Amino acid sequence: MTLMSRRGFRNTKRTRSVRFKLLAIALLPTLVILPLLLGVMMVRWNGKFDALLTSKVSADLTIAHQYFTHILENTGEQINALGQSVSFQDILAADDAGALAKLLEARREALGLDFLYLSENNDLNSGAARSGNWPVITRALSGTSSTSVDIFSNADLAAISPKLAERAQLDLVDTPNAVPTTRDRETRGMVVHSASPVTLPSGETAVLVGGILLNQNLGFIDTINDLVYRKNSLPDGSQGTATLFLDDVRISTNVRLFEDRRALGTRVSSAVRKAVLEDGKVWLDSAFVVNDWYVSAYEPIKDSYGKRVGMLYVGFLETPFAQTKYESLLILIGAFLFVAALSVPIFLRWARGIFKPLERMTNTIAQVESGDFSARTNLDQVRDEITLVADHLDDLLDQVQERDKRLRAWNDELNARVDARTSELREANRALEETTKQLIMSEKLAAIGEITAGVAHEINNPVAVLQGNLDVLRDLLGEHAKLGETEFYLIDEQVNRINLIVTKLLQFAKPEEYAGFVERHSVAQVIEDCMPLIAHLLGRAEIEVVRDHQSTRLVLMNRTELQQVLVNLMVNALHAMPERGTLTLIDVDETRRERPGVRITVRDTGIGMKPDVLNRIFDPFYTTKRREGTGLGLSITKTLIDRQSGFLDVTSTPGKGTEFTIWLPEAD
Repeated sequence: MTLMSRRGFRNTKRTRSVRFKLLAIALLPTLVILPLLLGVMMVRWNGKFDALLTSKVSADLTIAHQYFTHILENTGEQINALGQSVSFQDILAADDAGALAKLLEARREALGLDFLYLSENNDLNSGAARSGNWPVITRALSGTSSTSVDIFSNADLAAISPKLAERAQLDLVDTPNAVPTTRDRETRGMVVHSASPVTLPSGETAVLVGGILLNQNLGFIDTINDLVYRKNSLPDGSQGTATLFLDDVRISTNVRLFEDRRALGTRVSSAVRKAVLEDGKVWLDSAFVVNDWYVSAYEPIKDSYGKRVGMLYVGFLETPFAQTKYESLLILIGAFLFVAALSVPIFLRWARGIFKPLERMTNTIAQVESGDFSARTNLDQVRDEITLVADHLDDLLDQVQERDKRLRAWNDELNARVDARTSELREANRALEETTKQLIMSEKLAAIGEITAGVAHEINNPVAVLQGNLDVLRDLLGEHAKLGETEFYLIDEQVNRINLIVTKLLQFAKPEEYAGFVERHSVAQVIEDCMPLIAHLLGRAEIEVVRDHQSTRLVLMNRTELQQVLVNLMVNALHAMPERGTLTLIDVDETRRERPGVRITVRDTGIGMKPDVLNRIFDPFYTTKRREGTGLGLSITKTLIDRQSGFLDVTSTPGKGTEFTIWLPEAD
């Protein structure tokens, strides 16, 4: 890189850096920091909003709980006051049953009770159905007034009043998200049950019992709703609701199933049932109530045995509050977008006034570096420090352009002279290189062949002398030769070994004259013997070798030639997979043209060959390896296979691989 190029590169980096910094300074507060703060505020506000709704419904539940407790306490106080009243004591003293019944009925209606009766000790001992063996009765007999919520069976209610038993019955309505049940009707009754001890004139203790049936007691539940959700206590569109549950069934509610029908007989969701009735917790969260989502509060109701038998619920419709929350969020986001839309263009305009001249200078330098020496900044903006620098840059470029013209003229003249000489030298050098390569290759091949043949013949002469003199020595020694029989045997063996080496050298130098003898071979064994010969190539890449030996027949061929064929095909396959791949070697018995033989498959997953290359691979001196190959390998391979009356076939797909198939006849 030239000095001018390096300077231009550094200036480009600085200009971009200034531009990005200016944009960051202009946009970071508005588009990054402010949205982050806005997001944090919205998340925090959303949490506070939900906490406020939860706090409100918790307060609503407290009011409902206090009223429910007041009902229990007031009922107990009223019955206790009646039992201690003078009029009640006078009627007991007069032992007038008719007057007592009238008094109790009048006080029941005045107190708003569903039942009020006096149970004497003999009634309790006889197990009268309407008294039962309730804890409140037991405590009253021991002299202590008490009030509690108890669950009466339908038979208990019928013993008190058939009308109460009928009022307690509710058809269960199939409710989404409720716990599955096989029941279709609720017949039990939730009763505010109060008992007060009364001393009879005979001195015995009787019990004054009164109570209120809460099933379908709409006045009771509407009073709770009016107390909790007074007029204008909720925003428009919201609706306060209150419900009393027996177990998980709504027995008294102002929640509407339809416009003119209350949701009596519907059931609470399984999640609320588990949390409140099973775990004894207070639910303060959103809940699906009948057909909509409500901000809800549930608390368990316990009977006189301490068992959780029902729930008290208050809640208000969630949709209006959610709408208000989302509208507030949308207004806030809209205000931010409005401010950003007004301010961002102004900030960008101010920033552009700074980095635009820098970009003009950067573009001018880039054009000059690319060869356009006529490029100029030509800034006509307000005169400031940046425009002054741009003017200086234009002056420098004028000087550079003038010097460049003169240098180019000198350069063109020199180039013309150099090109003329260079073209002549290039052609001569190319011809010399080609001739040299051919001569070197020819000389190497000729020298190797002559040296190999000469060495083989020179070795043969002393070996023949050794072998002849060894035979003469045996004849001269006669019977004494047996003393060195072992040594003579070793000498014979090593002489034969030398002959074998010489024969192999002659096969290399003159393969046509010294091809060697043919013999029967197992193809699988020959393939295994070839593997060490290509081991050095397998280590150069990630090649997986898959061998599948299935053949049982023998073939008749010179072992060296068969190895030469297989090694040549394997090497070609490995060269086709320079980095990784799979080399598959398969031998299997196969009959062709009614003649038994063995099929050998050499398959690779390499680069494959195009059809025009595939048609010429068996031509002598045709090669695709350029510098590495001579173009004779596949030609010689096919010649050797044809000599044994075999077949050599090839299929190839570019990009997928190549498969060579050899078929050799079975040895007779």
